[in-house]
This record gives sequence, C-alpha cells and structure tokens, in this order.
Amino acid sequence: MIPDMIEAEGEGPEERGRRSRLAEYAEMAGLGELSHGGADAAPSPEATEPPTTADAPQAPQAAPDEIARRRREFAVLLGEFRRTPVLVPLDEREAPLVGEFGGVRWIYAFSDEPALARFAFARGEAAREWTYRRVLGARLLDVGVPAMGVPCGVALDVGGENDEGVLFPPVVGIVPDAAAVDADTGNGGEGPR
Repeated sequence: MIPDMIEAEGEGPEERGRRSRLAEYAEMAGLGELSHGGADAAPSPEATEPPTTADAPQAPQAAPDEIARRRREFAVLLGEFRRTPVLVPLDEREAPLVGEFGGVRWIYAFSDEPALARFAFARGEAAREWTYRRVLGARLLDVGVPAMGVPCGVALDVGGENDEGVLFPPVVGIVPDAAAVDADTGNGGEGPR
C-alpha cells in the first residue's frame, strides 16, 4: 500500500523552506529526517497564540538507533534489488505497466510470477494474458526511471495480501540525481520536470 502524501504547511515559500510532497518517500526510504508528525500536528490558522509544549500533540519519534537500523535495512534491500532480475509487466504498447499516485508515476515490478499473479488477481485481471520482461533492478532504476521523463519510482511486489510491497521512490541515492525529485538540478531543487 502506498501511503498518503502530505505537504508541509506554513506561511509561504518566503517564510519557510519548501518541502517536496515526495519528502515523505525519502523519509520512508530512510534517506531524510524521519518524522511521524502529520498535518494534524500543525497549529490551526485560527490560533492566536502559538501552542505550548503541553498543548501540542506529541508524535512518537524514532530513536536515533532505530533510524540507523532502518537505513541499514533499506540499504541492504536496495542493494539486493539492484542485483536481482525482476519481472516488469508490459502494457498493450509493450511499455512498462505503470500506475500514478501522489504526482508520481510508479513502474510495477515483481520478484517472481506468483507475486505478479497476486497483483493480477488484486486488479481483477487474472484471466488476461500478462506479458512481461525480466529486467535487472539496477537497470530499471538507472535507465527505466529517467526514461519516463516525469517523477517516477519503482513499486516492487505491490498488490499482495500482506503489504509485502516495497517502494523505491525517485530520490537521491535510489535513482540517478537527474531523475531524483530531491536533487538540486538547477530548477529550484524540484528534480525533473
């Protein structure tokens, strides 16, 4: 399941640093600051005084060792994905099958045929023939993602019953800098256009 994206709230770009909607993906990947606060943690615009520590909802924070552990686990997972051939289903034009969510295009990839079959069942399309290509994970991230020309990541094994899917978002450290939405590419740090 792909989580909902939130945008940072505040006054305007002049008063606060601009936060990409995809910063949440970077945080999930363990590449950014991990925070668990959401839009409900921001003060309401009607508030006349800033909330005190006692008034503000306290979101649980991951301990530094927990953050480091998550980053190591994700780095191992990313390395394994890059070295492993995956199945990429194709659409009727022989292009990789993609989905759109939160302003990001996601290339679907599967670790094996049973994972692809679970996806087909989840979509209600188990009866049709599914064509696919076997592609090395590194090639998918390094060549396939930039070829899309829009913010794009890889969704591995989505559609399973046990939420076993993994997202490889279009951020620095996962995809080439030119395709990363959080890279400073000379267009205001907004990543690809």
